[in-house]
Amino acid sequence: SSATGYKGVQQSPSGRFQAGHRVDGRRVCYGTFDTAVEAAVAYARAVGEYQPPAPPPIVAAEGEVAAEAEGLRLHLSSSSATGYKGVQQSPSGRFQAGHRVDGRRVCYGTFD
Repeated sequence: SSATGYKGVQQSPSGRFQAGHRVDGRRVCYGTFDTAVEAAVAYARAVGEYQPPAPPPIVAAEGEVAAEAEGLRLHLSSSSATGYKGVQQSPSGRFQAGHRVDGRRVCYGTFD
């Protein structure tokens, strides 16, 4: 996990953001960027995880219809503050989706 909120992104003392990761114990740097988002995109492209930006946000009812259209089922949860199983709201107000495997949390991503 990174303090910037993005995998492979670190903030340098200058305030700029560096994208990179370790290969065989050595740091491979993909560049230095003005924003954490730019660095995160560079990291994702370099490691083959880049996905185009998501479409504009949709309301909950539209989200349920979209999920059903994709063959997905949303799991409602009365014990979760968000109302959905596996979804937590972070202090920043963003949402994290994930679940536990062998006692460890596996995170699928952070969303607005």
